[in-house]
Amino acid sequence: MTDLSRTQGFASQAMSILEGRFFRPPLPEGHVPRARLCQRLHAGLGGRLLLVNAPAGFGKSSLAVEFCQGLPNHWSSLWLGLSRRDNDPGRFLERLLEGLQQYCPALGGQALGLLKMRQRHQPFAFEEWLDGLLDELARHLQPHNPLLLVLDDYHLAQGPVLDRCLQFFLNHLPPGLVLLVTSRQRPDWHLARLRLSRQLLELNEQDLRLTTDESLAVLGQQPTVLRGQALDNLIQRSDGWVAGLRFWLLAANEAGADSALPQALHGGEGLIRDYLLEEVIEILPAEVQGFLYDTACQERFCAELCDALRESHDSAEILRYLQAHQVFLVPLDEHGRWFRYHHLFSDLLRTRQASLPLSSLHLRACRWFHGQGLLDEAVEQALRAGHLDVAANLVQNLSEEQLLAEQNVGMLLRWKMDLPDSLLISTPRLIVLYSWALGLAGQLDAAEELASHLSRFLPAPSATAQKSMLAQWLALSGVIARGRGDRQRTLEYCSEALHSLPFKRYGQRLVCLSTLSNLAIADADFWRARGWNREALELAQRVGNPLFEALAHYDRARVLHARGEVLRALDEVRQGLQRLQGLSAQRLYAARARLTLYEGYLLAARLQPEAGRSRLRAGLIEARACRDISVLIGHCVIAALDGREGRFAEAFAELAEAERLMHIWDVPPIFYLAMITLVKCELWLAQGRTDLAESWLLRLGQTYGGEQAAAAPEFHPLLPPHIELQQALLERTQGRLEQAGRRLQALVERGQASGGQMLCVTALCQWMVLLLANNNEGQARDLLVLALESARGGALQPFQRLLQDHPQWLREQLLLQPPGPAQIGLLGLLPALESIEPASGASEALSTREMAVLELIAQGCSNQEISERLFISLHTVKTHASHINSKLGVERRTQAVARAKALGMLH
Repeated sequence: MTDLSRTQGFASQAMSILEGRFFRPPLPEGHVPRARLCQRLHAGLGGRLLLVNAPAGFGKSSLAVEFCQGLPNHWSSLWLGLSRRDNDPGRFLERLLEGLQQYCPALGGQALGLLKMRQRHQPFAFEEWLDGLLDELARHLQPHNPLLLVLDDYHLAQGPVLDRCLQFFLNHLPPGLVLLVTSRQRPDWHLARLRLSRQLLELNEQDLRLTTDESLAVLGQQPTVLRGQALDNLIQRSDGWVAGLRFWLLAANEAGADSALPQALHGGEGLIRDYLLEEVIEILPAEVQGFLYDTACQERFCAELCDALRESHDSAEILRYLQAHQVFLVPLDEHGRWFRYHHLFSDLLRTRQASLPLSSLHLRACRWFHGQGLLDEAVEQALRAGHLDVAANLVQNLSEEQLLAEQNVGMLLRWKMDLPDSLLISTPRLIVLYSWALGLAGQLDAAEELASHLSRFLPAPSATAQKSMLAQWLALSGVIARGRGDRQRTLEYCSEALHSLPFKRYGQRLVCLSTLSNLAIADADFWRARGWNREALELAQRVGNPLFEALAHYDRARVLHARGEVLRALDEVRQGLQRLQGLSAQRLYAARARLTLYEGYLLAARLQPEAGRSRLRAGLIEARACRDISVLIGHCVIAALDGREGRFAEAFAELAEAERLMHIWDVPPIFYLAMITLVKCELWLAQGRTDLAESWLLRLGQTYGGEQAAAAPEFHPLLPPHIELQQALLERTQGRLEQAGRRLQALVERGQASGGQMLCVTALCQWMVLLLANNNEGQARDLLVLALESARGGALQPFQRLLQDHPQWLREQLLLQPPGPAQIGLLGLLPALESIEPASGASEALSTREMAVLELIAQGCSNQEISERLFISLHTVKTHASHINSKLGVERRTQAVARAKALGMLH
């Protein structure tokens, strides 16, 4: 070989080695694109620094590779993968310069020589060296061909000197150069100025967590993936950690056959355990590892709790260390006080040995939570410590008022499973508490049986104590009787309890008032129901309990809804939610769940299905967590909405979920069966399955109609007239129009007599549809006048069939009516493409919404009032007013009204 060829070979080999040091790895097999994150990074290219900071296994490097591959054509990129050897600043800068020379070959010849001559034991002026290099680099960079410099795995090289070098590098970064850094540990740089000047874009663990769709995409690469609840659990436990899901896929591949497919994701087993031990835990200081093992037994923790567990005072410092080093710590609040560990990380920690027995750690936690007034968590810790007597004593500290206000019976019933029966019946207080919990949960027989043990403590030590115990038994018996549909016993027990309960038992008094109000709604005695509501709200306000106030607002909303006052009912619901704003968002309250669910129900009644569905879903989450039977409202209303949109499979699935929950919670059928069946009848009729609807409507009518009728269930007190509405719909479907008309007329008269305008407007609208199908427009026109009057309170949902099937007729008739809340609301819901033609003389037609705005202008309403009445923004009102003036050829509101009247557009 000649000297020339040998030289060329060495040069080629050196170049190959050099290029390998700056090789950007390919995307891993099965990589799921993260387009949403790449878009965010792309938006940060106008700044100086893109920082991707998250724990191991969250896909930081893969995201950087994907982003580099998708850079615009005029961008270049330089990839520098770091290792622990690069924590020597000189070596790092040498590698950096060699990489930049690939982009700018003439860059830094002299600078590189200076670095190579330095001695490690001697000080070196890195900042001065960088200053000269950056000046030279600025002359070579081309703004039209910018460079993205990627420092991957910066945490491996990070140290105080290198941090200062990179800080200087960032501060003096020349135009045309942007830095992308991936790291498990937040660099010790002063980033506030960059953030303030929008020169920094930062992605953290929360951002990098896989969404549900992305998790499904990762798992979709395995042909035998789990389904249903097992799949949901897998995704939930993964906490968006891509490495965890990939380890599950590896295990699934090794399992091979479907029967051997791993059914769960656990951090203490197999590949995940090895990865977390090697990559995270074993590289931590010993005292930090000890902290992890001692605190892993807690579902959530703060520095003060950790100090109590460990009997130390350095927990806050260790938590700051864990946050800085991205050790799978998940914040639970905006203030940085409460945390938990990633699910899979805590799995692993709990398989290791803590410094103390778990029972001792849980008992310390119990004492700390009790001292903080967090009774529920104190009881949980006592149960986990195995100290059942301590748990029972703590439960007795829970007042009946607190239980009845929060109505989080799921928590109490969960404790009940761990407490022996001998403890439950050991004191009158425990008997009363758990009897109420069972009664509120709908487990009526169990509540009655447990309450019967109160007789063992009679006679009581004093006449006062005996009277109080008997009064509590009466109140509980009244609630149980209401659950069973026994109207007479409900009245007797609750009325007598109200006479004999001492004032300090205001919680039970309020429950009796709520029960009597609900029964009055079932009797269509809305004035009496309103009286019970008023008394309950005044009592709740007098004792200053926001939860009871919220429940009173909920009861008032139900009465207003039955009277057709939908807008006022919405206002009541929102007042109730307003009273709960000061309470912890982490704690679960049945009152908040019920108000949220009812807000969704009322929004649906306002024909705002998407907003309604959103609130119903939010309410369902909290109601399920509280084990509150109000979930029936959520599932049934959502099913009805789905059915009206033709999504029958989704609707029946919603009802099936409601039935499943009732079975799991051991709720008697009397609470839910009729309510769910009635919605099914509505769905069957919409599908044309009249045989099923007819069979079940007959059974419902026999149960809830006639002289021996059962009282309507608590969560649907107006069930009987709604059964008749469905029967009228069945008769119309079967062609028995005259019979359907008579039934609807009777329902209208019943609604008018009782003040139940919701029933009245629903029956009137159904009657109008029947008449229009029979070409009887004259009588339908007369009924519309009555329906609009009945709907003055804001009920629009009953008109939905008219809006869909007879929009033109409805529009023509509405324009003949004087402006009113229902008329304006319905005009706004009619198809927007239809327009109202003005009389001759106007240059252009006014749209339906513009006409509605004009009518309110004619009534003297301000722009703000128009905004509130039409549920549109102030800006939109002004836009419509401007268009009206333009189309009518005027400049002011008064001129627009006068012009419209002259053209016959306004009466």
